[in-house]
Amino acid sequence: MSLSSPGFDPILFDLGTGLRFFGETQPLDGSFRGHVLLSHLHWDHIQGLPFFVPIDRPGARLDIYGPAQEHGRIADAIEEFMQPPYFPIRWTDLRGDITFHDIANCDIEIDGAVVRVRDCPHIGPTNGYRVERDGVSVAYLSDHQAPFALDTVAESVLETCSGVDLLIHDAQYVDEEWDLKAHWGHCTVGYALRVAHESEVKRLALFHHDPAHGDEWVDRIVADARRKGERWGIEVFAAKEGQKVVLDASDHGIALPASGAEQVGSRSGRAPE
Repeated sequence: MSLSSPGFDPILFDLGTGLRFFGETQPLDGSFRGHVLLSHLHWDHIQGLPFFVPIDRPGARLDIYGPAQEHGRIADAIEEFMQPPYFPIRWTDLRGDITFHDIANCDIEIDGAVVRVRDCPHIGPTNGYRVERDGVSVAYLSDHQAPFALDTVAESVLETCSGVDLLIHDAQYVDEEWDLKAHWGHCTVGYALRVAHESEVKRLALFHHDPAHGDEWVDRIVADARRKGERWGIEVFAAKEGQKVVLDASDHGIALPASGAEQVGSRSGRAPE
């Protein structure tokens, strides 16, 4: 998942398997420049790095920002993950320049974008991110462990999401699944709506769908969430493969593509650059 604005390097959310498909749209001549906001180090969020072809070119550069670990740097953790016998090469064998930045609870600037970094309750160190550029803001909380009571939202989460134009939020479970999976590190669709409502966001993308939920199930979940969201003035949709969202403010745009070519919910009607 990536953020793109004309004239700026792409900002990627996590390093999942979709990174391979994103790489197919990028230059392979060593001119690639990009930044990654890594939420945490669980497998499904880092498995795409070994297959990201643009960074295996001399001259290419990728800056990866992520949560400091309890037992070492992010670079050390990736070294353990990407090495023989689990993978034939190490990340240091990739010919481009990869730089890791351990960050937590701070505000930084990345290529003209202001990035707010705050703790997100999950299993293990996890960052939530808020990115603002040209009057447009997007928040990303991919894995969010709801409290067992489901009636409070962490202050760090509210600070991350407050008033954003688009919130991309974990929505793995429906209410009936919660009792059995409350300790798995995620949350219900209803809790995602609560976060959106309390944060006064304008648009909510339901994300991190349960692999056991097929398309028809997700469609039913979204239809119900939309009805609830309408009461609070929140536009709700499900993130999906091939989706692009264009947000525009004062004739300045920021595009959020998942991958592929479908455009959803553009305010300006302009296709992303």
